[in-house]
Amino acid sequence: MTELLLFAIPASMMILGALIVVFAKNPVHNAMGLVLTLTSLAILYITLNATFVAMVQMLVYAGAVMTLFLFVIMMIGVDKPEQSKEQIKGQKLLISGTLLLLISVVTFVGLENGFNWNLLFPQSESSFEGTPSLLASAMFTSWVFPFEVISILLIVATTAALALAYEFKKSDAND
Repeated sequence: MTELLLFAIPASMMILGALIVVFAKNPVHNAMGLVLTLTSLAILYITLNATFVAMVQMLVYAGAVMTLFLFVIMMIGVDKPEQSKEQIKGQKLLISGTLLLLISVVTFVGLENGFNWNLLFPQSESSFEGTPSLLASAMFTSWVFPFEVISILLIVATTAALALAYEFKKSDAND
């Protein structure tokens, strides 16, 4: 039961973040949905005893890359004023209910284990899962091509966003 909860809660938050990315109209809200998705993925990595990957996920992707995306979004010039009224009727109630559900699930899992969180993530002395040396040897031998493709895609996307921002600024100056 505990394993199901440790998977279901971050997975549902990941789906919620993905839906926000797809359906939100404001680009800043899209980026925040992506942060929610990446953070939930880091939580799943922690449940799989891949703490190094989880920390890299949080620092690099949810932190640095998303900050870069937000800077690019702001530089492009999203001039939509924020709407102060509720988009969804009862969204404050929905958010409060979700928060209450999350707190109750964490409390339930804590009570079931006597607030001993080490029981949730058992580690043996000979466990090398998620160590930097094991990950580095896998990443820079058999996974080096996909790793480089992803880095090139991020550079191209950022360069394209900067080029779009430059074109918008240049056309605004000519008007």
